Amino acid sequence: MKRIFMIMGLCALLCITSCKTEKEGKEEKTEFLVTNPVKMDTTMTQDYVCQVRSIQHIELRAQERGYLEKIYVDEGDFVKKGQLLFKIMPRLYEAEMQRAKAEANFAEIEYQNTKRLADSNVVAPNELAMAKAKFDKAKAELSLTQVHLDFTEIRAPFDGIIDRFHVRLGSLIEEGELLTNFSDNSKMWVYFNVPEAEYLDYKTKAENHDKQKVNLLMANNKMFKYPGVIETIEADFNNETGNIPFRATFPNPDGLLRHGETGNIHLTTPLKNALIIPQKATFEVLDKKYVYVITKDNKIQSREIKIAAELPHIFIISEGLSLNDKILLEGLRLVKENEKIEYKLEKPEYVISHLELYAE
Repeated sequence: MKRIFMIMGLCALLCITSCKTEKEGKEEKTEFLVTNPVKMDTTMTQDYVCQVRSIQHIELRAQERGYLEKIYVDEGDFVKKGQLLFKIMPRLYEAEMQRAKAEANFAEIEYQNTKRLADSNVVAPNELAMAKAKFDKAKAELSLTQVHLDFTEIRAPFDGIIDRFHVRLGSLIEEGELLTNFSDNSKMWVYFNVPEAEYLDYKTKAENHDKQKVNLLMANNKMFKYPGVIETIEADFNNETGNIPFRATFPNPDGLLRHGETGNIHLTTPLKNALIIPQKATFEVLDKKYVYVITKDNKIQSREIKIAAELPHIFIISEGLSLNDKILLEGLRLVKENEKIEYKLEKPEYVISHLELYAE
């Protein structure tokens, strides 16, 4: 009999403890973290794949036919304007110039003799004119042979860097044959393609005529230390891609950049009074962005928002929210539509300054 009473007492104790635990669990409620949107000035950085080009990148070609007699530089050398680079065997052109000199001297003597006779009225003026024309023709032919002789020496048209040789010493060079490429890398032109919508935004937000500064992220994932400026936008859009090319100019005093490199342009645009929320506070349904807004009676309601721009950890909002709205920051997966919650309101400035703390 005592055993029966003991068992009944134990069951009653377990029942009371279980009820108490269940009651305490019901009384414990989750407190959610909530914040407001905030307006502040910020900047938006957009990245564009780019190609680096020399401001002058030309082909050096032979202007005369002949054997390549001398090469005075090496591949990769930096040379000054006017420096001798290549020499094509000049003997034929030297001989032609000597013949032209002799013909010019003969024509000059003939002209001077005819002039003296004309001054004495021995010959007609027409004969003097013909002698003068013959002398002028000889001088022109002499000048032409000098030009051909000069063409056997290929000199640097500006300060720059020699590229790979396409010929070797002793090669028979044809007129117009490519010898090498030549680059002026003192400044670099960097081209990048901008979509139509971003082009329109760029032109709309341009407040003055100052050139927009940009930065270049190189292929080694390091930032080029000299900023560039956007100087040119091409005239036409590419109908296939919907892009328009921009060109930025970068100084290159150290010669680090070379023709043909690639990288990424960082274009930073200032945004004034932008309405900002943490990305953490949003969720996506069928390619649309939503937030949970807290109503006056502390209930959860989803609301669609429009994103104007995306920055690290934050969204800039164009539609759907105001400064006075309260949005759920954490626990988005733990709540349901129209559910009443308890929350703690965190100042948006603090939240924005500690975004990495809230990031999952």
